[in-house]
Amino acid sequence: MEFLKHTFDNGLQIVAECNPKAYSSAFGFFVNTGSRDESDEVSGVSHFLEHMVFKGTPTRTAADVNRELDEIGSQSNAYTSEEHTVYYAAVLPEHQAQVVDLLGDIMRPSLREEDFEVEKKVILEEIAKYEDQPPFGAAEKCMAVHFEGHPLGKSVLGTTESVTALTVQQMRAYFEQRYSPGNIVLAAAGNLDFPALVDQAARISANWQPFAVHRDAPRAAPRSAFVALEKPQAVQQYVVQIANGPAVMDDDRYAARLLANVLGDDSGSRMFWELVDTGHAEFASIGTYEYQGTGIQMTFVCCAPDDCASNLEKIYQLQERAQRDGVREDELERAKSKICSSLVLQAERSASRMFGIGTGWLQRQQYITVRQAVERYQAITVADVARVLEAYPYAINTTVTVGPKTDLSAPATGK
Repeated sequence: MEFLKHTFDNGLQIVAECNPKAYSSAFGFFVNTGSRDESDEVSGVSHFLEHMVFKGTPTRTAADVNRELDEIGSQSNAYTSEEHTVYYAAVLPEHQAQVVDLLGDIMRPSLREEDFEVEKKVILEEIAKYEDQPPFGAAEKCMAVHFEGHPLGKSVLGTTESVTALTVQQMRAYFEQRYSPGNIVLAAAGNLDFPALVDQAARISANWQPFAVHRDAPRAAPRSAFVALEKPQAVQQYVVQIANGPAVMDDDRYAARLLANVLGDDSGSRMFWELVDTGHAEFASIGTYEYQGTGIQMTFVCCAPDDCASNLEKIYQLQERAQRDGVREDELERAKSKICSSLVLQAERSASRMFGIGTGWLQRQQYITVRQAVERYQAITVADVARVLEAYPYAINTTVTVGPKTDLSAPATGK
């Protein structure tokens, strides 16, 4: 296993974890852009642009792109988040040249107006779909309330109004503002030829002109709010709760992840035994999400509407106990075992390592081996977790509930 990197004069970076014993290889272009970088006028453009990238280039039609990905048997896709847009494919090692050529080519799409107008209908249908199906955009609604006035409060999909009003000229302008080679990382993992990858990327990006890219990354202020949104057609009630947490550069992120596992892993956690195993909720979990400049701890619960009020009380009581008493040593050790085992098992897939390497480099310009990650988790103590609880109390949170019941409020212990 060997980590290699290269930076071109135009700013494009390549990072790769080379494993000659792997049976596959994975490649991805990680663009440091997402919904937090959009103005209100172009809300949703990052995600829309992700779709348009697959609609053809000066040398390939949309049909060519899809056919070539199929011909090499790739497992490929793309996604957009608040901070990143990623285009990736996992292939057998002998297809490295073809897949890198294809992924590199779509990084400079044609963005034709006729394709734009057709794809706009697809995006609008996607927005409507998430509004019509469970959990009815509950997480994005909670993010919007919690991060009101902060860049992270912007919807990844955008709104029906913003997407409808968006023009292809605005999308082209956004592309020219964000898709600078210095704002892109080409990440790779598995059985690959790194010198060949560098040579190929040099040819692909030879005409990519660099330009300055800026992102505001303020730390979010603590926020307390409770919002009940009505969805009469919902069969269940959905609760999303967000409290602040460590950011991508904070060392406390490891302790925060372990704390979330102790309290809200979807099997064997305190929330599981208190809510799910007892039949009070269908699903209950806590997860941490780290962003540039700030982070969150997100609690998610799905239950019968008539159980929601009592479940909210149980959640607040569980959080108060954790805030007061912390976590036990045996709970922490179990959380370490689950997280570290998952890390090692996932690392057997080249695609999983590619995502970890690409995201880590984009966020922190840092490469962490699986062994190093395991060691960092193993070094966390009960005192470290207590420090996270003190710095990021669950009691200061934004709660959004979506479903048929609206006569809900924060329990007295959470006010």
